Amino acid sequence: MSEEVTPVIPHHTLTGPDDAPVLVLGNALGTTTELWREFALPFRLLRFDHRGHGGSAPVDGPCSIETLASDVVELLDHLELRQVHYCGVSLGGMVGMWLAAHTDRISRLALVCTAAWYPDKSGWDERISTLRSFGMEPLADTIVSRWFTPAFAPAVVAHFRSELLKVDVPSYLACAEAIRDMDLRPDLAKIDVPTVVIAAAQDHATPPEFARHIADDLPDSDLYIVGDAAHLAVVEAPRTISVILDGHFGTD
Repeated sequence: MSEEVTPVIPHHTLTGPDDAPVLVLGNALGTTTELWREFALPFRLLRFDHRGHGGSAPVDGPCSIETLASDVVELLDHLELRQVHYCGVSLGGMVGMWLAAHTDRISRLALVCTAAWYPDKSGWDERISTLRSFGMEPLADTIVSRWFTPAFAPAVVAHFRSELLKVDVPSYLACAEAIRDMDLRPDLAKIDVPTVVIAAAQDHATPPEFARHIADDLPDSDLYIVGDAAHLAVVEAPRTISVILDGHFGTD
């Protein structure tokens, strides 16, 4: 476990039938549990907020993917959940990869619009520099434009922009630096649980080739590419992704 920051129990909700398998849902950077509001999967859904997002306390120092994953372990221990299914989007997917590679708490895994490594870190460097100097407002439109396709529902886009502006900026910065500095490629071969990898054809933040690289290096995986969606494909194409997830997690 990383010594950078002590693990904390993140803000969370646990809903659904008591006797159903637990499916943990991990959010993208800059989003909250609202990311999953259109999902009605037949599981006991455990939603949580990353540090400084939604109802979770801000980061009190630098963190890594390991630190954020350790928060999830802390949450599972708190709820006395020995093993769970896990689905993560973007940053949530990175956390899921670490958990599946380094713990035995994940029984099945889904990775949506995510990356194991960023070969070009200049975009993250520029975003981090702007955030440090000017805050979130100057970047909000650019970030949100990568989340959704241009024609997607303006009211929904505006809602997610509003949620982004509520995120604690130092916490966002710490998470952004964790993403920039991560390299989960050596961990992929350690993931021995059934995994589904989902990409979006119009995702410019984590393009489909990122998903192909992940799927190719996993011992047991299936790859799907969703057509009319960008980075937050779980918002733009919830029915399509729900069917994929239901088929994956509903298989014994």
